[in-house]
Amino acid sequence: MLSRKMWTLPEFNKDLAASLAEDCGIDPFVALLLAARGCKTPEEAERFLCVGEVLEDPFALRDMDKAVECINRAVDDFERICVYGDYDADGVTATAIVYSYLESQGANVAYYIPSRMEEGYGLCEEAVEKLYAEGTGLIITVDNGISAHAAASRAAELGIKLIVTDHHRPGEVLPEAVAVIDPHRADDGSAFHDLAGVGVALKLVAALEGGDYEAVLEDFADIAALGTIADIVPLVSENRVLALRGLAVMNNGGRCGIEALREKSGMAEKVMNATGIAFGLAPRINAAGRMGNAERAVRLLLTEDVVEAQHYAEEIHEVNALRHETENEILASVERGLRERPESRYDKVLVVDGENWHQGVIGIVASRLVERYARPVIVISRESDGIGKGSGRSIDGFSLFDALRHVSDMLLHFGGHTLAAGFSIAVDKIEDFRRAVNDYALTQPDVLPRLALDFRLHPSQINLNILDSLTQLEPFGAGNPMPLFGLYHMTLKTVKPTNNGKHVTLTACRGEAFVFAVKFGADADTFPFKAGDVVDLAVRLDRNEYMGEAKVSVQVVDIRFSDWDGEVVAKNYVLYDKIKRGEALNEKMRAYACPDRELITRIYRFVREKGVWHRGVEALAFRLSLEARELCRAIVALDALCELGILREDEDGAVCAAGQSQKVDLANAGILHTIGYQ
Repeated sequence: MLSRKMWTLPEFNKDLAASLAEDCGIDPFVALLLAARGCKTPEEAERFLCVGEVLEDPFALRDMDKAVECINRAVDDFERICVYGDYDADGVTATAIVYSYLESQGANVAYYIPSRMEEGYGLCEEAVEKLYAEGTGLIITVDNGISAHAAASRAAELGIKLIVTDHHRPGEVLPEAVAVIDPHRADDGSAFHDLAGVGVALKLVAALEGGDYEAVLEDFADIAALGTIADIVPLVSENRVLALRGLAVMNNGGRCGIEALREKSGMAEKVMNATGIAFGLAPRINAAGRMGNAERAVRLLLTEDVVEAQHYAEEIHEVNALRHETENEILASVERGLRERPESRYDKVLVVDGENWHQGVIGIVASRLVERYARPVIVISRESDGIGKGSGRSIDGFSLFDALRHVSDMLLHFGGHTLAAGFSIAVDKIEDFRRAVNDYALTQPDVLPRLALDFRLHPSQINLNILDSLTQLEPFGAGNPMPLFGLYHMTLKTVKPTNNGKHVTLTACRGEAFVFAVKFGADADTFPFKAGDVVDLAVRLDRNEYMGEAKVSVQVVDIRFSDWDGEVVAKNYVLYDKIKRGEALNEKMRAYACPDRELITRIYRFVREKGVWHRGVEALAFRLSLEARELCRAIVALDALCELGILREDEDGAVCAAGQSQKVDLANAGILHTIGYQ
């Protein structure tokens, strides 16, 4: 399949970039990237790069003074303190920092991580009562608590003091507590509000140290970086400082738990960067909470015993493998369901459900389906108690939270934000929900998924010097993504599968400049491009070292035919989806969508001559020398031929002649009748 995404390029002034390079004394290539990302003055560029950046006084956070006073009194009185965390990597790392610090101060401290499956997210009344029975006098929440009103009230009734530290957005009323520390409080006085939960936790510890960050960072920068990067908060400003400091610690060797996890992730010998954390360490820490008990992840970060660290790392590694297996099983189940209900593939919001799907991975499944189907996706697990647990992911331009709010009368509970949300619903209302959320989506503008490129790059510019320049912009992550470059009008010279057959390698050139690249996850048998095609490549650059030799690794994120306008392709898909949903079409839409007999005949002959065509309808249309604006017509024509039994399509999308010998009336094809074929 070709890209359904529109590629976008920012507008920026190259002369401005040259000025930034001179004024800031930075690499011209880095200056180009900074200009492409909106930096217009030397001050903005230096702020982006965190030149001289320091962490703000932790007491700038509202209620920090109250929290410090309460905690110090509890430590002095040897009152039992519980650090109440969360089961994801942000909550686990925040728990480890606050617990470890308080233990080092001689506090009577314990920690509590709720079970994702049994207790769910956040501070709950049952946990408060359990902690009360154990003699707890003070609860400190990390990465949760801002919406735990009932649990906070119960703690007050029982005489337990509560300090909330969180980074999620509060409601109009704050929970009842001694102190509520959250940078998103309307009355908060701090300058930077996009901290992860672990960032707030680290500031609490710094405040307990009288505002001195240095000793705290020396002890906990690596854990803070792990949680910050894992939580996908913007890696700018203070988050960038935490990530830089933490990565420096990791790369100098240190905490045995992180070292053991690096070894199990295959990254022990590699320089650790934000990408390594995001795709290597963080998924494993998250898997511990998704698939069972997150406490082993806390223990991994706390232990000072190498053997014990290796034990916990092995456990977490195995759990992550189980998570991956479970995720693939659910994806396979989803695809089977979509084959049984093929019409649902064309819904504006794809809603899928299944029996007892693991709640810890349905959000990941939703993310993968968004990539596959280029539309918002909601995945619902039907539980044995008659309740469905849903998790959704969206694309820019469609607010999933607004959609759920619109249909909230049929939900038991919901929460989240624009691009990700969760909810619960009675199982017998799922079908009504599917219709309602799609009815709402039909009232919203059509959204075309986008792929944001930084700028065009000539292949002759790709060398190790670029990689050295890019390191100045690290760490990459949310708010500062790894640069994505466009290589335009590249002629493919070779297209080959890798030895394991799981990826495709490409050799492409423009003029005398050659590039060797890889498209991960591509199947050579269905890859729609071949040698001789002129294509555009959206690529990321990385360093690959083998046998002591460093080379530039070019990774293809997306690929398209150069002659086809990406926006036109995307709009043709939108039009086809409208037809499949049975939406009313105006005359212009009908004209764009309706193939003539000649095109239908050409497509039939093409497939018959090939025997079997398994490289997708876009490549078929391109091989027939059609223009991008004719893509919808080609898809409609192929549908009609399959509907009439002239061609046959299998579940993997391969098309072949069906051996139909009788003449048929094309007007009898339902899809042609729908668009007014004559």
